[in-house]
Amino acid sequence: MSPLAVAAPPWRALAAAALAAALTVAAGPARADDPTPVGRWTTVDDDTGKPKSVVRIFEENGKLQGRIESIVLAPGEDPAPKCTKCDGERKDQPIVGMVILWGLSRDGAEWSGGRILDPDNGSTYRCLMEPVEGGSKLKVRGYIGLSIIGRTQVWLRAE
Repeated sequence: MSPLAVAAPPWRALAAAALAAALTVAAGPARADDPTPVGRWTTVDDDTGKPKSVVRIFEENGKLQGRIESIVLAPGEDPAPKCTKCDGERKDQPIVGMVILWGLSRDGAEWSGGRILDPDNGSTYRCLMEPVEGGSKLKVRGYIGLSIIGRTQVWLRAE
């Protein structure tokens, strides 16, 4: 060993390894007790406050997606509505079974980076979501450009 080289004390290597492990855990996957959007959610109509549909959110290839599982129909409504205002491959497709959320990744307490489709108007928006109240509710925000330009709905965890 050169007289100028000084070996680091062994506790430094151990401390560095412990710090690296702690940072990996802190930035790693969600703990089992963290609320998650995965599951079934009842959407609520903005105007009436009544249940509108049930959406199942699931993980596929590391990203969250959401599919309409069922809709709540008012008397006289079409029992098999189609997305008449949608574009592309969703145009005139049945709304039940349609993927309306895709591409969301965890970002701290939120999931973001994805898109959400509003089948009522056929428009697609950027999306972020956050479980609240211990995971019994889900704040879902659709927006254009900046998240301050948009609207938030609160979905309820379905039984």
